[in-house]
Amino acid sequence: MRALRALRRAVPAASRSSSSSSSSSSSSSFSSPALGRPRRRAWEASLSPLERVRRLLPPEEAAAVSRCAAAQPPPQRPDEEEEEEGGMDEAAATTAAPRGGVAEAAGALPAPFRAGELALAELRKKDHRTLKVMCRLAGGAVLAGPGGVLPHDDIIGQMPGQVLRTSAGKRLLLRRPSLEEYVLLMPRGPTIAYPKDVSAMLTMMDVHPGDTVLETGSGSGAMSLFLSRAVGPKGRVISYEIRDDHHNLAKKNYRHWRTAWEIGHTDEWPDNVDFVLRDISTAAADLKSVTLDAIVLDMLNPQSALPVVHPSLKQGGVCAVYLANITQVIELLDRIRTCKLPFLCERIVEVTHRNWLVLPAQIKNCKSSQMVETQQNIEEPPQKEYEEIHTEDQAVLKESEYNGSLSDGAEMYHSVPYVARPSYWQEGHSAFLTKLRKFRPLLS
Repeated sequence: MRALRALRRAVPAASRSSSSSSSSSSSSSFSSPALGRPRRRAWEASLSPLERVRRLLPPEEAAAVSRCAAAQPPPQRPDEEEEEEGGMDEAAATTAAPRGGVAEAAGALPAPFRAGELALAELRKKDHRTLKVMCRLAGGAVLAGPGGVLPHDDIIGQMPGQVLRTSAGKRLLLRRPSLEEYVLLMPRGPTIAYPKDVSAMLTMMDVHPGDTVLETGSGSGAMSLFLSRAVGPKGRVISYEIRDDHHNLAKKNYRHWRTAWEIGHTDEWPDNVDFVLRDISTAAADLKSVTLDAIVLDMLNPQSALPVVHPSLKQGGVCAVYLANITQVIELLDRIRTCKLPFLCERIVEVTHRNWLVLPAQIKNCKSSQMVETQQNIEEPPQKEYEEIHTEDQAVLKESEYNGSLSDGAEMYHSVPYVARPSYWQEGHSAFLTKLRKFRPLLS
């Protein structure tokens, strides 16, 4: 039995060895024998998907597929792709370097104060007011006020927004004035057009850069400055004034602002205002060759100027009239009706602002009817409390030592009551603004 079993095992082994020897001769073109390793069979060779498809196609189509495969670039390895992306990032960074320099230059910090420009000093007083003083910086001069004396040499070279101490120990906030603050603090002759009214009039007229605007009544030059900024370098403002002193004052204030602006800023303020010393009622010949986009009338009798200026105003243009009394508005509209002037009255408005104060309420001994008392508030030792200082436009908080105080836990959980109320100092009536639009009457 054992011999029979050995014979049965020997016969299949011999057949397998013969078949393997015959197959190895046919597959010698695909794989070569290695010492100590079995031969690889033809069907075990790794083929790409394109090679597998090519073997199934006819010879002509297989040749076309081979040519298309040869024309395509070889695939990149992941490490080569990372190197290429890194090179592109470096090239982009190198290309963007000059742009970054320009951006940094454009967003640079403001320049320090220099001699010849305007500086605004703010003093917070104890009577809940803010005192603002504007001066032109000059070497050797001093800034004198209720808070003491501060030499201009201590201001020159400092950055705007810093707090300096006067000789009396008072703290002054130094910064550059805005156009609104300059108009309110510059030397005046007649009453100026207040910024709140000027903003409404600019909106009424819809002034764009490049427009030509006529102003009658230069006054102190407030409206001229705002119009100059609105029309831009390509625009033009023509300002008529009948009084010599007002004419000179308006030119002086305009020139001082331009000079200070050029010292403290990189760009130049446009020189686009023509101040004319003449009565507007006699300027019909001068306005014949001018096409006006808008008109501003700031004078006692604007109805006398309308027949002269309306031929130069474009169709659909707006004439904004600044009048102090409502009786003047009635006289103006009656003159337009009786003289049949081509104007429609669209709006008559009075601009009013209401100032508010929002600030923490005073809390004594950590007790208040609106305060949420917690165990942490009671056990905390006395620290500091905020003592409010009322100003015309805002509430400023000042730290002062106080026995009964507020804890950090109370501030963290917003347990401090706030007081919100209208301010005691409100802006009163200034003027009535009348919006007139020119139209083309129908032909009868």
